[in-house]
Amino acid sequence: MSALMVSTADMVVAQACVADPAAVTAYPVTAAMTTTPLPDAMASKLDAAVRASLGQAAAPGIIAGVLTPDGYWTGAWGVADPDTGAPMEVGMHTRIGSVTKTFTVTSLLQLVEEGKVSLEDTIDQYVDGVPNGDRVTLRQLANMTSGVLSYTASEEFFMRYLEQPGLVYTPEDLLGFALPGSPIFEPGAEYDYSNTNTILLGLVIEKVTGQSIADVFADRIFQPLGMDNTSWPGTSTEMPEPFPQGITLQGNADASAAPVVTTHWNPSGLGAAGALISNMGDLMTYGRAYGTGQGLLKPETQEIRLTSFAEPAGYGLGMRCAEGWVGHTGDLPGFNTAVFYDTESDFTVVVQANSDIKSGDCSGAPVLPDNPTGISCALPARRVFGAIAEALGRGFSGPLPR
Repeated sequence: MSALMVSTADMVVAQACVADPAAVTAYPVTAAMTTTPLPDAMASKLDAAVRASLGQAAAPGIIAGVLTPDGYWTGAWGVADPDTGAPMEVGMHTRIGSVTKTFTVTSLLQLVEEGKVSLEDTIDQYVDGVPNGDRVTLRQLANMTSGVLSYTASEEFFMRYLEQPGLVYTPEDLLGFALPGSPIFEPGAEYDYSNTNTILLGLVIEKVTGQSIADVFADRIFQPLGMDNTSWPGTSTEMPEPFPQGITLQGNADASAAPVVTTHWNPSGLGAAGALISNMGDLMTYGRAYGTGQGLLKPETQEIRLTSFAEPAGYGLGMRCAEGWVGHTGDLPGFNTAVFYDTESDFTVVVQANSDIKSGDCSGAPVLPDNPTGISCALPARRVFGAIAEALGRGFSGPLPR
């Protein structure tokens, strides 16, 4: 059996979400994608869709972009800094959170192609001390069926992260919050979105390549795709210019308290699960490459990735799928990102928000005083993404991808 084929040991049932994976990997790159603005009528329609959703999205500012075979469109709305009123601008760098996971799993799949690892390898071959480590496979870590507890589900970590956002963590530190509570189910038996899974895969990648994860991403993804505005921050709290200020309500015991500015919180607590920084241009380039595999993976590998989604969550090998849209969201205190590629139309949509505050009918979640009701609960980038997808004629009949 190929090292990429689906293992019968995985009990989560696969689903077909992408109609023609082979066609997706062969979509031609057009010159118009990066040289031609979309027609005024479509640009106005997209702008109107974003503006209509802004009042329902709890973010000071939004940056959005669309890449199609016929051209591109970008825009920015609202403010980058609520204190100064400085406007949000296309090209600003934001923390992209769990979109980082897609880079980690893509790098892993490249190593599988090179025969340096197998998705059926167990994690104990690379990292000691993981409960069920002799049965948890790299595939299960990549598709969130490992049964390893997410370190962010640890109350000790969560409270420390919110109360002391300047602390520096190593990957081993993060495992220390997760492994004592693991496993939460048998390997392959269920789905549970766990940040620990991607921290472990980052360690595997570093061990196999002999490089830091920063160098792996730079050599294997940033440089080949020309992503000059994407960076691994390591333990630095600095952001590349220009950047907006990010706000959150996480950690506020008082629902009426003002949002907290999180822009320079230490990113080391996110690691290979969520630490990357990027901007609109790079994310649109990456979003299409990630969706088609072009420039990153062989067509046969991408086809397997595009058929790896499982019920009930529609999560596959570092990628979600809903109604033909594949991609990932990222949220962390202060920022929210959506990067999705439509496998039917060859459209890429990216949304960046300088807030991770939910809005709508959000039971138990902290919301702003002017929170709109009578609408579904959503993070800001996801809500705006849904409005853009609808304007493109590729809206959702069900819930937005999580």
